[in-house]
Amino acid sequence: MTAFLGVYLVACGLLAVAGTLKVFRPSDNALAVAKLWPSVSLRQARFAVRMLAGLEAALGVAAIAYPDPVAAAAVAASYVGFVGVVSYARARGGPLATCGCFGTPDTPPTVLHALIDAVLAFASAAYAAAGTRAWLPVVLSHQYFKGVPLLVAAALCGWLAFLAMVRLPRLQAAQLPVAAR
Repeated sequence: MTAFLGVYLVACGLLAVAGTLKVFRPSDNALAVAKLWPSVSLRQARFAVRMLAGLEAALGVAAIAYPDPVAAAAVAASYVGFVGVVSYARARGGPLATCGCFGTPDTPPTVLHALIDAVLAFASAAYAAAGTRAWLPVVLSHQYFKGVPLLVAAALCGWLAFLAMVRLPRLQAAQLPVAAR
């Protein structure tokens, strides 16, 4: 069953992109980590972010290349963790100005971000439960037009998810009156 393949590919692609961006720009995410857990120094947080981001990017790429149940379960677990972190950051409020999820500054964690992470976790878990084991070209060969429309739709949905998690919160924050911030 490949009913969740498209959303699963979105999840993997976002993992790969976000992980890569955080490897090269860990500071904002490290600042968020240091503010969420004050016992962690900024230097320790930056190192941890780079290491975890590298694993995140590698998982995203590997899970795209060979979408099997183990990889899909790992992707689902990652997104469950992201839901927890975003929810925790929202609950803490106050000093946290960014989640730094894509290595970008001033991206406040939002309910929409947590919801998107939850949908991606569910789709990845559902894909894992389906038990499909094959390289991506083999999986795509069973789709209409060899999976090209599915890949295009997944890329578009990934871009829209990125905009919803990064750009939309910035626009909303920019529109708030100074007193409401």
